[in-house]
Amino acid sequence: MTTSRRAWVVWGTGVGVYVVAVLQRTSLGVSGLEAVRRFDASAGVLATFAVLQLAVYAALQVPVGVAIDHVGPRRLIVTGALTMAAGQAALALAHSVPVAIAARVLVGAGDAMTFISVLRLVSVWFPPRRVPLVTQLTGILGQTGQLLSAIAMVAVLHGPGWTPAFLAASGAGVVAAVAALALLRDAPPGMTLSLAGAPDLQRVLENLRSAWRHPGTRLGLWTHFTSQFSGTVFALLWGFPFLVSGEGLSRAAAGALLSVFVLAGMVAAPFMGFFVANHPLRRSWLVLGVTGLTMATWAAVLAFSHPAPVPLLVLLVLVLALGGPGSMIGFDYARTFNPPNRLGTATGIVNVGGFVAALVTILLIGLVLDATSTSATYTLSGFRVAMSVQFAVWIVGLTGFLRTRRIVRARLASQGVVVPPIRQVLARNRRTRRANRSQRP
Repeated sequence: MTTSRRAWVVWGTGVGVYVVAVLQRTSLGVSGLEAVRRFDASAGVLATFAVLQLAVYAALQVPVGVAIDHVGPRRLIVTGALTMAAGQAALALAHSVPVAIAARVLVGAGDAMTFISVLRLVSVWFPPRRVPLVTQLTGILGQTGQLLSAIAMVAVLHGPGWTPAFLAASGAGVVAAVAALALLRDAPPGMTLSLAGAPDLQRVLENLRSAWRHPGTRLGLWTHFTSQFSGTVFALLWGFPFLVSGEGLSRAAAGALLSVFVLAGMVAAPFMGFFVANHPLRRSWLVLGVTGLTMATWAAVLAFSHPAPVPLLVLLVLVLALGGPGSMIGFDYARTFNPPNRLGTATGIVNVGGFVAALVTILLIGLVLDATSTSATYTLSGFRVAMSVQFAVWIVGLTGFLRTRRIVRARLASQGVVVPPIRQVLARNRRTRRANRSQRP
């Protein structure tokens, strides 16, 4: 199976729609301080905006995955773009908290339909060996939507203002829907997807049970849960206020760091894609490495009772950027451990992980900030306590990840696929290098 020019057009269009979806998703994060003033909201209320958005996103992942398996990704991508556009238009005109919350619910619902639909296109339009790399590129190129938030959205917010900024975001959603309708196709010419039309409840439940029972799907979920949430929390809501109100950076400097976050992820993603494609039995070590490095860097930043050195904040952003590509490994687990007829369902299950972790963390951080602050001005001491709740979430994620990895490896061993301990692999590599050196003239 070769990759046609049409495949790249379909993929490019899907990525473009995903860029717009990420713009819509992260638009509240860069406008968090403005939202506090516009709606006279506390940190807890502001967190509720994001939590409900993520809750809707996470709750719809499995239904959307089922829908992909039955009606195809193109319809869902178009519907999602239009739904997000409606939500952003409502937020542009909102002056009360209930209307704003309803608007973010629409954004979360539309966002839920986008990413896993694009991943389904990747799995159909590209040969299997290329899928891990293209999946990584999909995830990280989509994050350029966050650049649009951090640069263009912030510029419009501080210029024309709130309403023009969110109306412009709404217009981008309409353009994305039109492009998807015109250019996307569910499968290459000559290939027929086994779509079942209207979902049959018994078949849906059986696919759902089969996908969940396979430990490879659950390993993907815990991978996504553990790797993704810290960067999502940072980008979606609390990173900008943390850098400005907590660490004392200017808005321009905070926006620049959020841009670095995206660019660093774009650089790291291809390398992770190549690693996963060439060393599929070592994917879990990459997940553990990313998670451990993220925990260590946050610990170093939060250890300072005064603003952390700027180079350390830059390092934090660079490390957080690895979480997005790291979480994409979860979708590779879903792809390799599930047949095509339930791939959408399994992908939806995986995608729940990181967003459930993120919404719980966002809410907890907001509650802790409210408890440690006397006004809408958040302090570094409050942020130090609030950001520390991430470590409790990591403990839950790592426990689930390590337990499920043992189950997966036991199943692989029963099928004759033995994953040797890393120390044995390193020792074997050393022996091979010594043998090669001894054979040189």
